[in-house]
Amino acid sequence: MVTLGLSRLKPASPSVEKSSVLVDTVKRGSMLREVRGNGTLVPEEIIWITATTPGRVERILLLPGVIVKSDTLLVEMANPELVQLAFEAESAVQSGEAQMEKLKVQLESEQLTQQATIATLKSDLTTASIEAEIDQKLLALGLIPELAAKKSHAHAEELASRHELEKHRLEISAKSAAAQIVVQEAELSKLRKQYQLKQQQVAALQVKAGFAGVLQRIGDITPLQQGQQLLAGANIARIANPSKLKAEIKIAETQAKDVQHGQMVSIDTRNGLIAGHVVRIDPAVVNGTVTVDVALDGALPKGARPDLSVDGTITLEKLENILYVGRPVNGQSESKVSLFKLVEAGQAAVRIPVQLGRSSVGSIEIINGLQEGDQMILSDMSQWDSHDRVRLN
Repeated sequence: MVTLGLSRLKPASPSVEKSSVLVDTVKRGSMLREVRGNGTLVPEEIIWITATTPGRVERILLLPGVIVKSDTLLVEMANPELVQLAFEAESAVQSGEAQMEKLKVQLESEQLTQQATIATLKSDLTTASIEAEIDQKLLALGLIPELAAKKSHAHAEELASRHELEKHRLEISAKSAAAQIVVQEAELSKLRKQYQLKQQQVAALQVKAGFAGVLQRIGDITPLQQGQQLLAGANIARIANPSKLKAEIKIAETQAKDVQHGQMVSIDTRNGLIAGHVVRIDPAVVNGTVTVDVALDGALPKGARPDLSVDGTITLEKLENILYVGRPVNGQSESKVSLFKLVEAGQAAVRIPVQLGRSSVGSIEIINGLQEGDQMILSDMSQWDSHDRVRLN
């Protein structure tokens, strides 16, 4: 009988130091739903200075961290071939201008020759007209034969026709001259633009900031080195405006589903808090997190600068008149879990099923299984999964 009785006894409950577990009390009231993530401050305005032409780095004048203006010289580059091309383009412009002057003089000379021809014909036409008129009067008096009068009249008509033709030729010549001038001007304009482009490319070898801000980087992935050969389009420097920053916060993908545009955010720079709001949510998930861009509404605290590590807390919503408790280690939103509830005035704890609802950073909603005032163990109790009761010492 003693053996039978001992066999029916339940195993003794394991003991747990009460000071080693975290205990919280179920409350009823308002709960702020929040999600938290870490990230960095990044500039809203960033400009990459790129090489417009290939060249070799001759001198690096500044290092990252200095404040620059738009006309601050950063890097000096060299490209002898480009300088030679600019010289050739300048010579082509000078040659084109000389050709233009030569063409103008030639066309003007041709027009003067044509005008002189017209003047000569006009004089001959006047003389022939007078002779024809005299011959016509002499014919009427019977002093000359009719054939002579007709001959002089025909000569006058011939000169009149030639005079009209030469006048028409002068008009055509003027139009032709204008067209030739237009063609030559277009060619000269093309040469000037090519020369201007080469001048700009040579000037671009003196790399300037072009933007007021802080020089963040010289080079792209690796720092720029003196003597390095760069191709056109290579990144030379990065400049940012330090007065306009935003926060990029990484939120776990399981918590990011409730993040919406316009929600309020508190950014902790470890030197002060800045209020902000959500302006962009990255649609892609990278390494289990979603990037959320936060516009900063408040003034930047001292020490705030690009790439500064920060923590961000996003307020999702405020829940009214609900049961909630501190978030257990294994407590996920909208799930059913087993938690240890304190009994016997805190001397023991028993396992009970609890239905959880919406969660926040440090608290979670209780749907079923607990009442207001109940005390729960929030710590990890996985090592006691085989026990439904523990003693608290």
